[in-house]
Amino acid sequence: MSKAHIHTYDICTLGMGKPASENIQVARFTDYLAAHKDIRFPHRHSFYHLAFFTKGKGAHTIDFERFPVQAGQLYFMIPGQVHSWFFEGQVEGYVVNVAASFFNSFLQDAGYVERFPFFSGASAEGVVMLPAEASAAVEVLFEKMLLEIEATEAYSYDMLRLLLLEMFVKVSRVTRKSDTRQEPPYNYVLLSNFRKLVEQHYMQMRLPKEYAAMLYVTPNYLNAFCRHMLGKSAGEIIRDRVILEAKRLLINADTSIATIAYQLNFADNSYFTKFFKKYEGMTPEEFRKNIS
Repeated sequence: MSKAHIHTYDICTLGMGKPASENIQVARFTDYLAAHKDIRFPHRHSFYHLAFFTKGKGAHTIDFERFPVQAGQLYFMIPGQVHSWFFEGQVEGYVVNVAASFFNSFLQDAGYVERFPFFSGASAEGVVMLPAEASAAVEVLFEKMLLEIEATEAYSYDMLRLLLLEMFVKVSRVTRKSDTRQEPPYNYVLLSNFRKLVEQHYMQMRLPKEYAAMLYVTPNYLNAFCRHMLGKSAGEIIRDRVILEAKRLLINADTSIATIAYQLNFADNSYFTKFFKKYEGMTPEEFRKNIS
Protein backbone atom coordinates (compact mmCIF):
# COMPACT_ATOMS: atom_id res chain seq x y z
CA MET A 1 0.00 0.00 0.00
CA SER A 2 1.30 3.45 -0.86
CA LYS A 3 1.99 5.74 2.06
CA ALA A 4 0.85 8.66 -0.09
CA HIS A 5 -2.73 7.47 -0.27
CA ILE A 6 -5.17 7.13 2.63
CA HIS A 7 -7.07 3.90 2.28
CA THR A 8 -10.51 3.65 3.87
CA TYR A 9 -11.36 0.23 5.29
CA ASP A 10 -14.88 -0.99 5.81
CA ILE A 11 -15.51 -3.56 8.50
CA CYS A 12 -15.77 -6.49 6.10
CA THR A 13 -12.30 -5.94 4.62
CA LEU A 14 -10.68 -6.28 8.05
CA GLY A 15 -12.25 -9.61 8.93
CA MET A 16 -10.36 -12.22 10.90
CA GLY A 17 -11.41 -15.21 8.83
CA LYS A 18 -15.06 -14.82 9.82
CA PRO A 19 -17.86 -12.75 8.24
CA ALA A 20 -18.75 -9.60 10.17
CA SER A 21 -22.45 -10.36 9.88
CA GLU A 22 -23.32 -8.36 12.97
CA ASN A 23 -20.95 -5.49 12.22
CA ILE A 24 -18.50 -6.19 15.03
CA GLN A 25 -15.05 -7.75 15.30
CA VAL A 26 -13.01 -8.48 18.43
CA ALA A 27 -9.41 -9.74 18.30
CA ARG A 28 -6.18 -9.91 20.22
CA PHE A 29 -3.76 -7.27 18.99
CA THR A 30 -1.07 -9.75 17.95
CA ASP A 31 -3.56 -11.71 15.81
CA TYR A 32 -4.93 -8.50 14.29
CA LEU A 33 -1.47 -7.24 13.30
CA ALA A 34 -0.50 -10.61 11.85
CA ALA A 35 -3.62 -10.67 9.69
CA HIS A 36 -3.33 -7.04 8.51
CA LYS A 37 0.30 -6.08 8.03
CA ASP A 38 -0.41 -2.97 5.91
CA ILE A 39 -2.52 -1.19 8.53
CA ARG A 40 0.59 0.39 10.06
CA PHE A 41 0.39 2.94 7.22
CA PRO A 42 -2.01 5.92 7.53
CA HIS A 43 -5.59 4.80 6.90
CA ARG A 44 -9.20 5.46 7.85
CA HIS A 45 -12.08 3.29 9.00
CA SER A 46 -15.76 3.57 8.15
CA PHE A 47 -16.55 2.27 11.66
CA TYR A 48 -15.64 2.85 15.31
CA HIS A 49 -12.20 1.46 16.16
CA LEU A 50 -11.00 0.68 19.69
CA ALA A 51 -7.47 -0.37 20.62
CA PHE A 52 -6.40 -1.32 24.15
CA PHE A 53 -2.72 -1.90 24.95
CA THR A 54 -1.63 -4.21 27.76
CA LYS A 55 2.04 -4.39 26.72
CA GLY A 56 4.33 -2.62 24.29
CA LYS A 57 5.97 0.62 23.26
CA GLY A 58 6.02 2.85 20.23
CA ALA A 59 3.78 5.58 18.90
CA HIS A 60 0.23 5.90 17.66
CA THR A 61 -0.71 8.83 15.42
CA ILE A 62 -4.34 9.97 15.16
CA ASP A 63 -5.18 12.82 12.81
CA PHE A 64 -1.50 13.90 12.83
CA GLU A 65 -1.25 13.99 16.64
CA ARG A 66 1.34 11.57 18.01
CA PHE A 67 0.82 9.62 21.25
CA PRO A 68 3.31 7.28 22.97
CA VAL A 69 2.03 3.71 23.28
CA GLN A 70 1.80 2.52 26.89
CA ALA A 71 0.24 -0.39 28.74
CA GLY A 72 -3.16 0.63 30.09
CA GLN A 73 -3.94 2.96 27.18
CA LEU A 74 -7.29 2.79 25.46
CA TYR A 75 -7.82 4.48 22.09
CA PHE A 76 -11.26 5.38 20.75
CA MET A 77 -11.54 6.41 17.10
CA ILE A 78 -14.63 7.49 15.19
CA PRO A 79 -15.30 6.82 11.49
CA GLY A 80 -13.14 8.96 9.19
CA GLN A 81 -10.20 9.62 11.50
CA VAL A 82 -6.77 8.97 10.00
CA HIS A 83 -4.36 6.93 12.09
CA SER A 84 -1.18 4.86 11.94
CA TRP A 85 1.12 3.20 14.44
CA PHE A 86 4.81 2.46 14.89
CA PHE A 87 5.58 -0.23 17.45
CA GLU A 88 8.82 -1.13 19.21
CA GLY A 89 9.06 -4.83 19.98
CA GLN A 90 6.16 -7.04 21.03
CA VAL A 91 2.78 -5.37 21.48
CA GLU A 92 -0.18 -7.00 23.19
CA GLY A 93 -3.74 -5.94 23.75
CA TYR A 94 -7.11 -6.00 22.03
CA VAL A 95 -8.90 -4.48 19.04
CA VAL A 96 -12.62 -3.93 18.53
CA ASN A 97 -14.13 -2.78 15.25
CA VAL A 98 -17.79 -1.93 15.51
CA ALA A 99 -20.15 -0.36 12.98
CA ALA A 100 -22.15 2.70 14.00
CA SER A 101 -25.31 0.70 13.34
CA PHE A 102 -24.41 -2.06 15.81
CA PHE A 103 -26.40 -0.48 18.64
CA ASN A 104 -29.34 0.77 16.56
CA SER A 105 -31.60 -2.19 17.26
CA PHE A 106 -30.66 -2.16 20.93
CA LEU A 107 -30.93 1.45 22.05
CA GLN A 108 -33.92 3.73 21.68
CA ASP A 109 -31.61 6.77 21.66
CA ALA A 110 -29.69 6.58 18.35
CA GLY A 111 -27.19 9.21 19.52
CA TYR A 112 -26.41 7.64 22.89
CA VAL A 113 -22.98 6.17 22.07
CA GLU A 114 -21.56 9.21 20.31
CA ARG A 115 -22.21 11.39 23.38
CA PHE A 116 -19.43 9.69 25.32
CA PRO A 117 -16.57 12.24 25.51
CA PHE A 118 -14.00 9.88 23.97
CA PHE A 119 -16.09 9.64 20.79
CA SER A 120 -15.97 13.40 20.14
CA GLY A 121 -13.55 13.02 17.22
CA ALA A 122 -10.90 15.15 18.97
CA SER A 123 -7.74 13.03 18.98
CA ALA A 124 -6.60 13.86 22.52
CA GLU A 125 -10.05 13.14 23.97
CA GLY A 126 -10.02 9.70 22.37
CA VAL A 127 -6.84 8.60 24.15
CA VAL A 128 -7.47 7.46 27.72
CA MET A 129 -4.78 6.35 30.16
CA LEU A 130 -6.49 4.04 32.63
CA PRO A 131 -5.35 3.63 36.24
CA ALA A 132 -4.36 0.09 37.24
CA GLU A 133 -7.71 -0.92 38.76
CA ALA A 134 -9.74 0.36 35.81
CA SER A 135 -7.28 -1.15 33.33
CA ALA A 136 -7.70 -4.59 34.93
CA ALA A 137 -11.49 -4.27 34.82
CA VAL A 138 -11.43 -3.26 31.14
CA GLU A 139 -9.14 -6.17 30.28
CA VAL A 140 -11.68 -8.55 31.84
CA LEU A 141 -14.39 -7.05 29.63
CA PHE A 142 -12.27 -7.54 26.51
CA GLU A 143 -11.68 -11.19 27.45
CA LYS A 144 -15.42 -11.68 27.87
CA MET A 145 -15.99 -10.11 24.46
CA LEU A 146 -13.52 -12.54 22.90
CA LEU A 147 -15.47 -15.44 24.40
CA GLU A 148 -18.76 -14.07 23.10
CA ILE A 149 -17.47 -13.45 19.57
CA GLU A 150 -16.46 -17.11 19.39
CA ALA A 151 -19.68 -18.38 20.97
CA THR A 152 -22.63 -19.88 19.15
CA GLU A 153 -25.00 -19.34 22.04
CA ALA A 154 -28.23 -17.37 21.80
CA TYR A 155 -27.97 -13.61 22.38
CA SER A 156 -24.18 -13.49 21.94
CA TYR A 157 -24.36 -10.24 20.01
CA ASP A 158 -26.65 -8.71 22.61
CA MET A 159 -24.11 -9.70 25.26
CA LEU A 160 -21.40 -8.01 23.20
CA ARG A 161 -23.51 -4.86 23.12
CA LEU A 162 -23.89 -4.98 26.89
CA LEU A 163 -20.17 -5.54 27.45
CA LEU A 164 -19.24 -2.64 25.18
CA LEU A 165 -21.71 -0.31 26.86
CA GLU A 166 -20.42 -1.37 30.28
CA MET A 167 -16.90 -0.52 29.16
CA PHE A 168 -17.97 2.87 27.79
CA VAL A 169 -19.66 3.75 31.08
CA LYS A 170 -16.72 2.57 33.22
CA VAL A 171 -14.20 4.53 31.14
CA SER A 172 -16.43 7.60 31.12
CA ARG A 173 -16.65 7.51 34.90
CA VAL A 174 -12.86 7.32 35.18
CA THR A 175 -12.36 10.27 32.83
CA ARG A 176 -15.05 12.36 34.52
CA LYS A 177 -13.53 11.73 37.97
CA SER A 178 -10.20 13.06 36.73
CA ASP A 179 -11.93 16.25 35.59
CA THR A 180 -12.43 18.50 38.60
CA ARG A 181 -14.92 20.68 36.73
CA GLN A 182 -18.39 19.14 36.67
CA GLU A 183 -20.51 20.55 33.87
CA PRO A 184 -24.32 20.53 33.63
CA PRO A 185 -25.59 17.86 31.19
CA TYR A 186 -26.88 20.60 28.87
CA ASN A 187 -23.33 21.82 28.26
CA TYR A 188 -22.24 18.43 26.93
CA VAL A 189 -25.30 18.28 24.69
CA LEU A 190 -24.65 21.76 23.29
CA LEU A 191 -20.98 20.99 22.69
CA SER A 192 -21.86 17.73 20.94
CA ASN A 193 -24.43 19.48 18.74
CA PHE A 194 -21.96 22.21 17.79
CA ARG A 195 -19.30 19.68 16.86
CA LYS A 196 -21.81 17.75 14.75
CA LEU A 197 -22.80 20.90 12.88
CA VAL A 198 -19.15 21.79 12.24
CA GLU A 199 -18.55 18.28 10.91
CA GLN A 200 -21.50 18.62 8.55
CA HIS A 201 -20.94 22.17 7.31
CA TYR A 202 -17.28 23.21 7.70
CA MET A 203 -16.74 23.10 3.92
CA GLN A 204 -19.28 25.86 3.31
CA MET A 205 -19.78 27.61 6.66
CA ARG A 206 -16.78 29.26 8.32
CA LEU A 207 -18.41 31.88 10.59
CA PRO A 208 -19.42 31.23 14.22
CA LYS A 209 -22.59 33.32 13.77
CA GLU A 210 -23.88 30.80 11.23
CA TYR A 211 -23.57 27.96 13.73
CA ALA A 212 -24.91 30.09 16.58
CA ALA A 213 -28.09 30.69 14.59
CA MET A 214 -28.62 26.95 14.11
CA LEU A 215 -28.05 26.35 17.83
CA TYR A 216 -30.39 29.21 18.87
CA VAL A 217 -27.68 31.03 20.83
CA THR A 218 -25.85 34.30 20.18
CA PRO A 219 -22.37 34.31 18.58
CA ASN A 220 -20.90 35.84 21.73
CA TYR A 221 -22.42 33.10 23.87
CA LEU A 222 -21.15 30.38 21.54
CA ASN A 223 -17.62 31.77 21.59
CA ALA A 224 -17.61 32.14 25.40
CA PHE A 225 -19.09 28.65 25.76
CA CYS A 226 -16.42 27.06 23.55
CA ARG A 227 -13.64 28.85 25.42
CA HIS A 228 -15.11 27.61 28.71
CA MET A 229 -15.44 23.99 27.54
CA LEU A 230 -12.43 23.60 25.23
CA GLY A 231 -10.18 26.60 25.73
CA LYS A 232 -10.79 27.68 22.12
CA SER A 233 -13.20 30.03 20.41
CA ALA A 234 -15.89 28.70 18.08
CA GLY A 235 -13.98 30.19 15.15
CA GLU A 236 -10.83 28.28 16.13
CA ILE A 237 -12.76 25.00 16.27
CA ILE A 238 -14.16 25.59 12.78
CA ARG A 239 -10.73 26.57 11.47
CA ASP A 240 -9.08 23.52 13.06
CA ARG A 241 -11.56 21.25 11.28
CA VAL A 242 -10.75 22.85 7.92
CA ILE A 243 -7.01 22.45 8.53
CA LEU A 244 -7.46 18.83 9.59
CA GLU A 245 -9.27 18.01 6.36
CA ALA A 246 -6.58 19.83 4.40
CA LYS A 247 -3.93 17.63 6.04
CA ARG A 248 -5.92 14.49 5.29
CA LEU A 249 -6.20 15.49 1.64
CA LEU A 250 -2.54 16.48 1.38
CA ILE A 251 -1.41 12.93 2.18
CA ASN A 252 -2.61 11.89 -1.27
CA ALA A 253 0.29 12.99 -3.46
CA ASP A 254 -1.80 12.51 -6.60
CA THR A 255 -4.13 15.39 -5.68
CA SER A 256 -2.87 18.84 -6.62
CA ILE A 257 -2.83 21.73 -4.14
CA ALA A 258 -5.18 23.65 -6.43
CA THR A 259 -7.67 20.76 -6.38
CA ILE A 260 -7.54 20.59 -2.59
CA ALA A 261 -8.12 24.34 -2.35
CA TYR A 262 -11.19 23.93 -4.58
CA GLN A 263 -12.49 20.98 -2.57
CA LEU A 264 -12.19 22.99 0.64
CA ASN A 265 -14.09 25.90 -0.91
CA PHE A 266 -11.24 28.42 -0.95
CA ALA A 267 -11.39 31.20 -3.51
CA ASP A 268 -8.06 30.17 -5.05
CA ASN A 269 -4.86 28.25 -4.44
CA SER A 270 -3.02 31.33 -3.19
CA TYR A 271 -5.58 32.06 -0.46
CA PHE A 272 -5.52 28.43 0.69
CA THR A 273 -1.71 28.44 0.86
CA LYS A 274 -1.67 31.66 2.93
CA PHE A 275 -4.36 30.29 5.25
CA PHE A 276 -2.54 27.00 5.81
CA LYS A 277 0.87 28.63 6.37
CA LYS A 278 -0.57 31.18 8.80
CA TYR A 279 -1.81 28.48 11.18
CA GLU A 280 0.59 25.62 10.51
CA GLY A 281 3.82 27.54 10.00
CA MET A 282 4.51 25.88 6.64
CA THR A 283 3.00 25.76 3.17
CA PRO A 284 0.84 22.83 2.03
CA GLU A 285 3.73 21.70 -0.19
CA GLU A 286 6.13 21.70 2.78
CA PHE A 287 3.63 19.77 4.90
CA ARG A 288 3.25 17.17 2.15
CA LYS A 289 7.03 16.72 1.89
CA ASN A 290 7.38 16.30 5.66
CA ILE A 291 4.64 13.66 5.77
CA SER A 292 6.04 11.66 2.88
